[in-house]
Amino acid sequence: MKLLRVGTAGAEQPALLDAEGILRDLSGIVRDIDGALLADEAALGRIRAAAETGELPALDAAGLRVGPPLARIGKIVCIGLNYHDHARETGAEPPAEPVIFFKAPDTVVGPYDTVLVPRGSGKTDWEVELAVVIGRTARYLTSREEALAHVAGYAVAHDVSEREFQIERGGTWDKGKNCETFNPLGPWLVTADEVPDPQGLPLKLWVNGELKQDGTTAEQIFPVAEVVRYVSQFMTLYPGDVINTGTPAGVALGQPEPKPYLRAGDVVELEISGLGRQRQELKDA
Repeated sequence: MKLLRVGTAGAEQPALLDAEGILRDLSGIVRDIDGALLADEAALGRIRAAAETGELPALDAAGLRVGPPLARIGKIVCIGLNYHDHARETGAEPPAEPVIFFKAPDTVVGPYDTVLVPRGSGKTDWEVELAVVIGRTARYLTSREEALAHVAGYAVAHDVSEREFQIERGGTWDKGKNCETFNPLGPWLVTADEVPDPQGLPLKLWVNGELKQDGTTAEQIFPVAEVVRYVSQFMTLYPGDVINTGTPAGVALGQPEPKPYLRAGDVVELEISGLGRQRQELKDA
């Protein structure tokens, strides 16, 4: 299933994109798309049954904002330097274990919402990423198979980053990762049954129409199943938690000087095969 949330910011309603590309209203069946729903097999079954019978009312998508596909996110765990080609382009050694940092849930916006260039920023960068959404409480998982069984679905994430704040201002990476609007998510939460191999997904990103990133999740140093298993050794993952799994080569940081960092007026578009496409215009904060 392709689950999404539509409407004005803070007042989104749950919806489903059916196999014919028609937007369907889920508000008569479920209250929202969140961790509680993803952990409720009976509720998910009701959605599937209603979608199959065609009883869900259609929504007019014209002019309707698409919000983040997940409400009330608990935490966003991010994996750094998780692609062989990205590590090479930045001159970094591939990590022996996954690099973990966090983004606050309030960085999440819709896939077509404006992204704000922070005040004082000269190095705002782009990163297309596969987001993993947790559907079952996970702690101390013992195998990759068990890890994948705890995944509810997948989505496109844009891990916008400010490199000066991240690298040059001391401390951890968090200062360059948590600026407002720095995690567009969606358009859909695609349930795991529609993604049989998360290591076979092409990822692409364009800036002002120019292709910048053209990679595949096959290049991940630590595949999705290992990431989920590994993270569960250090923290409990709950339904509705999100893991951003890293970005392939092609970011501004890895390009020759002068590096083409983002400015107000730029347009970024990104997509992952089967998971949808985003588009954001940048403006000054």
